Amino acid sequence: MKTQQTAYSILDLALVSQGHTLKQTFDNVLGLAQQAEALGYTRYWLAEHHNASNIGSSATSVLIGYVAQGTNTIRIGSGGIMLPNHSPLIIAEQFGTLATLYPDRIDLGLGRAPGTDRETAQAIRSDFMEAAHSFPKELEMLEMYFSKDNARSKVRATVAEGVEVPFYILGSSTDSAHLAAKKGLPYAFASHFATTYLSQALDIYRKEFQPSKDLQKPYVMTGVNIIVADTDEEAERLSTSLIRLIIGIFTGKREYVQPPTAMTNDLKEVMQNPQIHQMLKYSFIGSKATVKTQVKAFLEQTKADELIAVTHIYGAKERIRSYELFAEIMKELDGIPKATP
Repeated sequence: MKTQQTAYSILDLALVSQGHTLKQTFDNVLGLAQQAEALGYTRYWLAEHHNASNIGSSATSVLIGYVAQGTNTIRIGSGGIMLPNHSPLIIAEQFGTLATLYPDRIDLGLGRAPGTDRETAQAIRSDFMEAAHSFPKELEMLEMYFSKDNARSKVRATVAEGVEVPFYILGSSTDSAHLAAKKGLPYAFASHFATTYLSQALDIYRKEFQPSKDLQKPYVMTGVNIIVADTDEEAERLSTSLIRLIIGIFTGKREYVQPPTAMTNDLKEVMQNPQIHQMLKYSFIGSKATVKTQVKAFLEQTKADELIAVTHIYGAKERIRSYELFAEIMKELDGIPKATP
């Protein structure tokens, strides 16, 4: 079986660090994207979240435009746009415009979760639950608006018709695996936080995949938490910010990203909580040598075509350093045999 270089990318939530303004956060997002471009990353995706003071990527398409304007070659996109939050017509107009301004660089990753709490989802779109259940139909409407054939329709997204914007289906369970396979679209699994159904979802996607005009064979992206530093000890110290973020999710006390501290016994005990331990199953933390071994094993397990790395680190400098080391790891790996469709 032939081997090939596994692509590597970044998923960003534009997390706000303690003591940083939103403007500083957005500038750091752009700075990281520019570094990622120089380091050979394939794409830089921004996730849609709402009603969270520590997440800056709520106006996702606007932020995508800002990052695309400040970069030249790296693909910029959504990981993802939560389609039930929006009218497919509006998303088509937004991403048709983006792809016209930045041709061959814009990705449209699509999910069905709200990316927020129930009350906020209701405020965003009163018929959210109906739209979530109708996700396949909403996807078809979006495809229609991008089609040249829609030029004869009464309702048109004129800035999107015939514009090339690749779609990606995002998932954290098995439901979207069936849909991505049926539509013949690339599949991105959120294994950086939803670890339980990873193997099952990938198996479903690969077995049920139907070739399409967009894709002839399955294409799998998997999310992983990555924190790489010059030593295992430094990476462990940096990871304390991530642990506190996770504690905030479970306790309902979401805070800005906190500065790292020494690893304490209390934090180590938190990491052994069954729910948190499962959630962070695919978190690779350590020196370059340590993380390289972990990543190689993960690729051998999943046969993923692309890793999309999530790195929650307090400081911009340390975050960029982590992504530099991760890029070195991915370039040094010889290539892992991919699954046969």
